[in-house]
Amino acid sequence: MENKVYGYARVSSKEQNLDRQLIALKEYGVEEKNIKCDKASGKDFNREGYQILKNELLRSGDTLVIKELDRLGRDMNMIKEEWQELIKIGINIVVIDTEILNTQGKSDLEKNLISNIVFELLSYMAEKERQKIKIRQREGIEALKDRNYGKGIGRPSAEYPVNFKEVYNSWKAKEINATKAMETLDLKRTTFYKLVKQYEDN
Repeated sequence: MENKVYGYARVSSKEQNLDRQLIALKEYGVEEKNIKCDKASGKDFNREGYQILKNELLRSGDTLVIKELDRLGRDMNMIKEEWQELIKIGINIVVIDTEILNTQGKSDLEKNLISNIVFELLSYMAEKERQKIKIRQREGIEALKDRNYGKGIGRPSAEYPVNFKEVYNSWKAKEINATKAMETLDLKRTTFYKLVKQYEDN
């Protein structure tokens, strides 16, 4: 039986657009009929399109293509476990935006080595970024207290994280969804939208 190439695309809500991912998958060479999509949260893998792919379509020797790693899910440990399960089944995985993760043509040893190193690195980088954001936020609060002569921050305008503009622009361009933007900025939903309104009003 001939090995097949399948594509998977996901956004977190029904309002979001799949076009960017679908274009990338087709340009890679995935036939439209072999692409499955979900408009669902990445909190787990209990998604209709993904489950059809994994349990009904993908066979050993087939290839699964995604545009970005976080299209599989949003938790790095959860993605790593799912990734290793796919590898055990014999599925090749291609991440268009992260070529180093591609497992096509690799031995089992190479596949395990690559996935372990890259996932550990990505997890480390994500944790370091969260720590940096928290430090910046604390420094911003302390600076605001200093400006208020030590009287506390009261209820001033919310402080923008250092990388707010960059993440905001990516969100507005639909390169990332709101959930991803909030995770990157380490902001709660209410604070995120408060900052968005504050930014846009100014």
